[in-house]
Amino acid sequence: MEKRKLSFWEIWNLSFGFLGIQMGFALQNANASRILQIFGAHVEELSWFWIVAPLTGLIVQPIIGYYSDRTWNRLGRRRPYFLTGAILASLGLIFMPNADMFTAFLPSLWVGAGMLMIMDASFNIAMEPFRALVADVLPADQRTLGFSIQTILIGIGAVIGSWLPYALTNWFGISNSTQPGEVPLNLLLSFIIGAIVLVVSIIITVVTTKEYSPEEMAQIHASEEGIKEEEKSSIFDIFTDFKEMPATMKQLSFVQFFSWFGLFGMWVFSTPAIAHHIYGLPLTDSSSEAYQNAGDWVGVLFGVYNLVSAIYAFFLPAIAKKVGRKRTHTISLIIGGLGLVSIYIMPNQYWLILSMIGVGIAWASILAMPYAILAGAIPVKKMGVYMGIFNFFIVIPQIINAIIGGPIVKYFYGGDAIYALIASGVSFLIAAMLVYKVKDVDDNIQ
Repeated sequence: MEKRKLSFWEIWNLSFGFLGIQMGFALQNANASRILQIFGAHVEELSWFWIVAPLTGLIVQPIIGYYSDRTWNRLGRRRPYFLTGAILASLGLIFMPNADMFTAFLPSLWVGAGMLMIMDASFNIAMEPFRALVADVLPADQRTLGFSIQTILIGIGAVIGSWLPYALTNWFGISNSTQPGEVPLNLLLSFIIGAIVLVVSIIITVVTTKEYSPEEMAQIHASEEGIKEEEKSSIFDIFTDFKEMPATMKQLSFVQFFSWFGLFGMWVFSTPAIAHHIYGLPLTDSSSEAYQNAGDWVGVLFGVYNLVSAIYAFFLPAIAKKVGRKRTHTISLIIGGLGLVSIYIMPNQYWLILSMIGVGIAWASILAMPYAILAGAIPVKKMGVYMGIFNFFIVIPQIINAIIGGPIVKYFYGGDAIYALIASGVSFLIAAMLVYKVKDVDDNIQ
């Protein structure tokens, strides 16, 4: 038995839930630092509050991957997990900007940080099974297309999420002014809308996508993998699988480390960096109307890089077929690194759009190429757990950046977060150099 080829729209529906996931993720990335500063966090503390996000990913992703490999019920194999994750993430989206409702029990800053943890844990519950679902359902020659379409949907969702606060204020007249300690109305409504879209988009994928049953999967891969009866195993086998990971996965781990170290620095420090370096605001300002305008513009910029990512993702399969997946990823990371470094020399906020075009090219490749390379190098019957383990190399660099990023900004950069963005660009360039050490076993162009 062979996997059937899916049409474009079947592959589109297969990953449609990622639109909602990424819309919520974009709202978090563009606005969480601003919300935490509104609730009283200092700029050098931001990375410490963000540490809960990658830390939950480190714990949650491999466990979800392990159990999703062994789950089968009325909803299927992967679908129960991303449906559950979507519901939990939507609750986090609703309650994070409304954390001041709970000040009778805890300070709003701590409630907001707790909601950030719940949100990111839930996004992790939803994301990993989506990655594995593409590898489960699509034949090998459609995987690059599958991950590229996933990247397109990620880009569309992220553009909507990133631009929503700005659009509500500038197109619909909803205020972004606020009193100290209060989240502006445009942000509150944006997070509520994001929660609704997240749940609806996941339901569309659940309803329209058919997964292969365990028996069908066994038939599909019996000849190439020698799958027989279900092997006895336990959750602790994750440690064995980690030790025995394929060489390609080990090589990709270094690329992923520097890619995501750079991304985390950009997400955490963009708002204070741009507010100070481009808008000329004091380092202590986190509540003025000018600061809220800067924060809204950061959302626009994040939307730009995600829009570019969605467009570039359309061309990734053709580019990769022409020059190879490794060269495609290398060139994309170099362009992204230069884009981040260029922020320092841009004369005003509008020129930053050019910088974000470069970041968008790198982001599209980061979301597609490593997974397309990885999928051909890992055992199909452990696709879920290895996709979960692969997440280690996404969250560990973020945890390290979360621990050291704030003190570096405070003590080495004098509180000026623009230098954190430059460091992120340099990190992209290092990742680009490391791509050449990766062996892509599925790619004829090396």
